[in-house]
Amino acid sequence: MNSSPPGDAPGEGRYGEAFFRPDRAGEAERIDFGALAYDDITMARLRAIGAGPGWRCLDVGAGTGTVSRRLLGEAGVASVLAVDRDVRFLDARPAPGLRTLQADVTAADFAPGSFQLVHARFVLMHLSERDRLIGRFAELLTPGGVLVLSDAVDLTSERTSATPYSTAMRAMWQGLRATIGTDVSSVPSYPHLLRGAGLDHVAAEIHVPPLVPGSAISRFWADTWRRSRQAMVATGLVDDAGIDAAVRYLESDACAALSAGMLTAWGQKPQGPTG
Repeated sequence: MNSSPPGDAPGEGRYGEAFFRPDRAGEAERIDFGALAYDDITMARLRAIGAGPGWRCLDVGAGTGTVSRRLLGEAGVASVLAVDRDVRFLDARPAPGLRTLQADVTAADFAPGSFQLVHARFVLMHLSERDRLIGRFAELLTPGGVLVLSDAVDLTSERTSATPYSTAMRAMWQGLRATIGTDVSSVPSYPHLLRGAGLDHVAAEIHVPPLVPGSAISRFWADTWRRSRQAMVATGLVDDAGIDAAVRYLESDACAALSAGMLTAWGQKPQGPTG
């Protein structure tokens, strides 16, 4: 008999299967709420590291393709290969220079080519093989290419004031870990892991979008809780009424909380010897 508290061991499910299924109505809109909250920050970083004309880019777990299309339209990169386990949202919004690939990036035969930019946002946190995958993504870079990883960092703690929001967030992280293996605890180690993968010029930053009633991030969390309700309730930390109260709290002027942040870490593949 396992006496560990619920959620201590990561689950063996997969994102997009038990929860956040792409065939469920409204899932593309939920993803786009997250994009509205984070895309400007992501694009500013990708432009700052040099993404531009001539670059071949790989966008891992591309979702609805908002970053892929902005790389093409705003940064003017040469091409983007957008990869996801389900590409229905990507194929629904084609763009010149955008190619899609339906694939499992954890598969041993995942070898889509070489790129000046490999970008993965809110992907590794849902996968148990994140250390190996960081090394694999680094191998896909051309000399001088850049790997950029973004994932969530949980800003709630035991000292965080108890509110409907903080209770729901704790239940969400624990419930998703127990069911599909989501684990954000190692995200702050990404800079170290990038160095371990042989990359140089490693750095990182964190962005925390403000929780304002009606904002994209508030709507993203409310919809995420609704879609992961079963996993949240199973933790015993919150019930259905508590989740409904948390949604109302997000939509009210009483809301005073920190959203989960997005940590972005990046590193460059050495150019190698010249001459």
